[in-house]
Amino acid sequence: MKKFDAKNSRRFYGHGIPHIKPSQLIGKLIVVEGADGSGRSTQIARLVDWLETGGHPTVQVGLKRSTLVSEELEMAQNGNVLSRTTLALFYATDFADQLENMIIPALKAGFIVLADRYIYTLMARDMVRGMDEKWLKNLYGIAPEPDAVFYLSVEPNELVQRNLSKTATLDYWESGMDLGLSRDLFDSFLKYQQHMGEAFRKLQKTYRFEIVDANRSTESVTKELRKKIGELLEEK
Repeated sequence: MKKFDAKNSRRFYGHGIPHIKPSQLIGKLIVVEGADGSGRSTQIARLVDWLETGGHPTVQVGLKRSTLVSEELEMAQNGNVLSRTTLALFYATDFADQLENMIIPALKAGFIVLADRYIYTLMARDMVRGMDEKWLKNLYGIAPEPDAVFYLSVEPNELVQRNLSKTATLDYWESGMDLGLSRDLFDSFLKYQQHMGEAFRKLQKTYRFEIVDANRSTESVTKELRKKIGELLEEK
């Protein structure tokens, strides 16, 4: 887990944002990553309740929450016709808008920002679709390094069961159906999630985020996340 202290100021992954000094971002940025069905959203909701009960003001961000392009992105995805580059740039725009209008202001104000996925999911998706990793790193060079990143790892077979029990179907994009991995949605989902897991493991070597075994019970994962975040907040 990446740790920061008074002597170790926040950094951007690349070129950053003009006129924004990392030292101004005094809040905490905590990211929870994971596929649909990993328990990510449940853990975020529990963390919000726990943090705010403890007196820590929080702000939540996540994919497709930008007021600028979220509706257009949703409509485009429903058509299942986006090219890999268009999809990548749509999500990058969504992220950049939230960064400028939500994440940066909240960090400046000293809030805890809880991100329900961050640039790692976006990069992993694009890498699986054959996008150049160097290009992606430059694209997301505007992103500030989080204080902690937790990737909730769940086996593909378990993800299938969780998604089917929740929605009785599998998502087109989360199944990688645009990649032609298989004509069968179920089989494509398994193959795509396997590729995504491999991409995350590759990114983990570069970005050094923490992998959390989320095949366990919800309570066990919650307990682990609270312990590690509590230690982070106690640092001076």
